[in-house]
Amino acid sequence: MDYAHKVAELLLQIKAIKLDAKQPFTWASGIRSPIYCDNRIALSYPHVRSIIKKAMIEQCLYLQAFDVIAGVATAGIPHGAVLADALGLPFIYVRSKAKEHGRQNQIEGSLTLGARVLVVEDLISTGGSSIDAIVALRAAGAKISALLSIFTYELDVAQQRMKEAQINQYSITNYTTLIAVAKELRVIEQDELELLASWRQSPNDWNPI
Repeated sequence: MDYAHKVAELLLQIKAIKLDAKQPFTWASGIRSPIYCDNRIALSYPHVRSIIKKAMIEQCLYLQAFDVIAGVATAGIPHGAVLADALGLPFIYVRSKAKEHGRQNQIEGSLTLGARVLVVEDLISTGGSSIDAIVALRAAGAKISALLSIFTYELDVAQQRMKEAQINQYSITNYTTLIAVAKELRVIEQDELELLASWRQSPNDWNPI
Protein backbone atom coordinates (compact mmCIF):
# COMPACT_ATOMS: atom_id res chain seq x y z
CA MET A 1 0.00 0.00 0.00
CA ASP A 2 1.09 3.56 -0.72
CA TYR A 3 0.74 4.76 2.85
CA ALA A 4 1.81 8.33 2.09
CA HIS A 5 -1.08 8.73 -0.35
CA LYS A 6 -3.59 6.77 1.75
CA VAL A 7 -2.89 8.58 5.01
CA ALA A 8 -3.07 11.98 3.32
CA GLU A 9 -6.41 11.00 1.79
CA LEU A 10 -7.80 9.79 5.12
CA LEU A 11 -6.64 12.88 7.01
CA LEU A 12 -8.41 15.06 4.47
CA GLN A 13 -11.57 12.96 4.64
CA ILE A 14 -11.89 13.17 8.43
CA LYS A 15 -10.88 16.86 8.35
CA ALA A 16 -7.78 16.31 10.46
CA ILE A 17 -6.13 18.43 7.79
CA LYS A 18 -7.89 21.60 6.76
CA LEU A 19 -6.99 23.68 3.72
CA ASP A 20 -8.02 27.29 3.39
CA ALA A 21 -5.72 29.40 1.27
CA LYS A 22 -8.00 32.44 1.38
CA GLN A 23 -8.57 32.56 5.15
CA PRO A 24 -5.28 31.25 6.59
CA PHE A 25 -4.67 29.85 10.04
CA THR A 26 -2.18 31.30 12.52
CA TRP A 27 0.19 28.85 14.21
CA ALA A 28 1.50 29.22 17.75
CA SER A 29 4.83 30.28 16.21
CA GLY A 30 3.06 33.21 14.54
CA ILE A 31 3.37 31.77 11.03
CA ARG A 32 0.26 32.28 8.91
CA SER A 33 -0.60 29.14 6.99
CA PRO A 34 -3.22 27.96 4.49
CA ILE A 35 -3.09 24.51 6.06
CA TYR A 36 -3.75 23.23 9.57
CA CYS A 37 -3.10 19.67 10.66
CA ASP A 38 -4.47 18.08 13.84
CA ASN A 39 -3.70 14.35 13.83
CA ARG A 40 -5.35 13.91 17.23
CA ILE A 41 -8.63 13.75 15.33
CA ALA A 42 -7.44 10.47 13.78
CA LEU A 43 -7.63 8.86 17.21
CA SER A 44 -11.43 9.11 17.06
CA TYR A 45 -11.57 7.00 13.89
CA PRO A 46 -10.49 3.37 14.52
CA HIS A 47 -9.94 2.56 10.82
CA VAL A 48 -7.76 5.66 10.35
CA ARG A 49 -5.88 4.95 13.55
CA SER A 50 -5.26 1.40 12.33
CA ILE A 51 -3.89 2.54 8.96
CA ILE A 52 -1.57 5.04 10.65
CA LYS A 53 -0.36 2.31 13.00
CA LYS A 54 0.35 -0.05 10.10
CA ALA A 55 2.16 2.73 8.24
CA MET A 56 4.37 3.44 11.26
CA ILE A 57 5.12 -0.26 11.74
CA GLU A 58 6.19 -0.58 8.10
CA GLN A 59 8.38 2.52 8.34
CA CYS A 60 10.08 1.09 11.42
CA LEU A 61 11.42 -1.77 9.29
CA TYR A 62 13.77 0.71 7.61
CA LEU A 63 14.95 2.60 10.70
CA GLN A 64 17.99 2.11 12.87
CA ALA A 65 17.37 -0.32 15.72
CA PHE A 66 15.66 1.09 18.83
CA ASP A 67 14.76 -0.16 22.30
CA VAL A 68 12.24 2.42 23.48
CA ILE A 69 9.59 4.63 21.89
CA ALA A 70 9.16 8.18 23.16
CA GLY A 71 6.09 10.28 22.40
CA VAL A 72 6.40 14.07 22.32
CA ALA A 73 3.74 15.79 24.41
CA THR A 74 1.01 16.08 23.82
CA ALA A 75 -0.13 14.96 20.38
CA GLY A 76 2.72 12.49 19.87
CA ILE A 77 1.89 10.56 23.05
CA PRO A 78 -1.12 8.50 21.89
CA HIS A 79 0.37 7.62 18.51
CA GLY A 80 3.67 6.66 20.13
CA ALA A 81 1.87 4.53 22.72
CA VAL A 82 -0.13 2.74 20.00
CA LEU A 83 3.09 1.96 18.12
CA ALA A 84 4.92 0.80 21.26
CA ASP A 85 2.04 -1.53 22.10
CA ALA A 86 2.03 -2.97 18.57
CA LEU A 87 5.78 -3.62 18.71
CA GLY A 88 5.80 -4.80 22.33
CA LEU A 89 8.31 -2.13 23.37
CA PRO A 90 8.64 0.18 26.39
CA PHE A 91 7.03 3.60 26.07
CA ILE A 92 7.94 6.94 27.60
CA TYR A 93 6.94 10.50 26.84
CA VAL A 94 8.60 13.89 26.96
CA ARG A 95 6.95 17.04 28.28
CA SER A 96 7.66 20.47 26.77
CA LYS A 97 9.27 21.34 30.11
CA ALA A 98 9.76 19.75 33.51
CA LYS A 99 6.82 19.73 35.92
CA GLU A 100 6.96 22.33 38.67
CA HIS A 101 5.68 19.90 41.30
CA GLY A 102 6.08 16.27 42.36
CA ARG A 103 9.24 14.70 40.95
CA GLN A 104 9.60 17.59 38.49
CA ASN A 105 10.10 15.20 35.58
CA GLN A 106 10.32 16.23 31.98
CA ILE A 107 10.64 12.62 30.82
CA GLU A 108 7.93 10.32 32.13
CA GLY A 109 8.57 6.58 32.28
CA SER A 110 11.61 4.39 32.70
CA LEU A 111 14.60 5.34 30.53
CA THR A 112 17.79 3.31 30.80
CA LEU A 113 21.12 5.06 30.25
CA GLY A 114 22.26 4.44 26.70
CA ALA A 115 18.86 3.25 25.47
CA ARG A 116 18.19 3.66 21.74
CA VAL A 117 15.06 5.77 21.34
CA LEU A 118 12.62 6.26 18.50
CA VAL A 119 10.91 9.63 18.97
CA VAL A 120 7.32 9.88 17.70
CA GLU A 121 5.60 13.15 16.77
CA ASP A 122 2.20 13.71 15.22
CA LEU A 123 3.60 16.33 12.85
CA ILE A 124 6.67 18.41 12.07
CA SER A 125 6.23 22.11 11.39
CA THR A 126 9.26 24.21 12.34
CA GLY A 127 10.76 21.30 14.29
CA GLY A 128 11.19 23.18 17.55
CA SER A 129 9.19 20.93 19.89
CA SER A 130 10.76 17.78 18.43
CA ILE A 131 14.29 19.05 18.90
CA ASP A 132 13.53 20.24 22.44
CA ALA A 133 12.34 16.72 23.29
CA ILE A 134 15.42 15.15 21.71
CA VAL A 135 17.72 17.50 23.62
CA ALA A 136 16.03 16.40 26.87
CA LEU A 137 16.37 12.72 25.94
CA ARG A 138 20.04 13.09 25.04
CA ALA A 139 20.67 14.94 28.29
CA ALA A 140 19.18 11.92 30.09
CA GLY A 141 21.65 9.62 28.33
CA ALA A 142 19.49 8.34 25.48
CA LYS A 143 20.71 7.67 21.96
CA ILE A 144 18.28 8.86 19.30
CA SER A 145 17.71 6.33 16.54
CA ALA A 146 15.27 8.45 14.55
CA LEU A 147 12.34 10.86 14.65
CA LEU A 148 9.12 9.53 13.12
CA SER A 149 6.08 11.70 12.42
CA ILE A 150 2.74 11.17 10.75
CA PHE A 151 2.93 14.39 8.72
CA THR A 152 5.54 16.99 7.85
CA TYR A 153 5.08 20.41 6.30
CA GLU A 154 8.55 19.97 4.71
CA LEU A 155 9.64 23.43 5.79
CA ASP A 156 13.26 24.31 5.10
CA VAL A 157 13.73 25.60 8.65
CA ALA A 158 12.78 22.22 10.11
CA GLN A 159 14.99 20.30 7.73
CA GLN A 160 17.94 22.56 8.53
CA ARG A 161 17.37 22.17 12.27
CA MET A 162 17.25 18.38 11.95
CA LYS A 163 20.48 18.41 9.98
CA GLU A 164 22.25 20.60 12.52
CA ALA A 165 21.03 18.39 15.38
CA GLN A 166 22.05 15.25 13.46
CA ILE A 167 18.56 13.76 13.57
CA ASN A 168 17.33 11.21 11.07
CA GLN A 169 13.75 12.30 10.41
CA TYR A 170 11.05 10.29 8.64
CA SER A 171 7.36 10.94 8.05
CA ILE A 172 4.44 8.81 6.87
CA THR A 173 3.10 11.55 4.60
CA ASN A 174 4.00 15.13 3.74
CA TYR A 175 2.93 18.47 2.32
CA THR A 176 3.81 17.58 -1.28
CA THR A 177 1.75 14.39 -1.18
CA LEU A 178 -1.11 16.15 0.57
CA ILE A 179 -1.42 18.80 -2.13
CA ALA A 180 -1.32 16.15 -4.85
CA VAL A 181 -4.08 14.17 -3.12
CA ALA A 182 -6.16 17.31 -2.49
CA LYS A 183 -5.91 18.06 -6.21
CA GLU A 184 -7.00 14.51 -7.10
CA LEU A 185 -9.98 14.73 -4.75
CA ARG A 186 -10.82 18.19 -6.10
CA VAL A 187 -11.05 19.74 -2.65
CA ILE A 188 -9.06 22.81 -3.73
CA GLU A 189 -9.24 25.09 -6.75
CA GLN A 190 -6.40 25.98 -9.12
CA ASP A 191 -5.91 29.46 -7.64
CA GLU A 192 -5.69 27.88 -4.18
CA LEU A 193 -3.04 25.48 -5.45
CA GLU A 194 -0.93 28.45 -6.48
CA LEU A 195 -1.33 30.05 -3.05
CA LEU A 196 -0.38 26.78 -1.33
CA ALA A 197 2.72 26.50 -3.50
CA SER A 198 3.78 30.07 -2.74
CA TRP A 199 3.36 29.46 1.02
CA ARG A 200 5.60 26.41 0.85
CA GLN A 201 8.35 28.48 -0.78
CA SER A 202 8.34 31.26 1.82
CA PRO A 203 6.06 30.64 4.84
CA ASN A 204 7.44 33.49 6.95
CA ASP A 205 6.73 36.13 4.31
CA TRP A 206 3.60 34.62 2.81
CA ASN A 207 0.58 36.85 2.31
CA PRO A 208 -2.47 35.60 0.41
CA ILE A 209 -3.74 39.13 -0.31
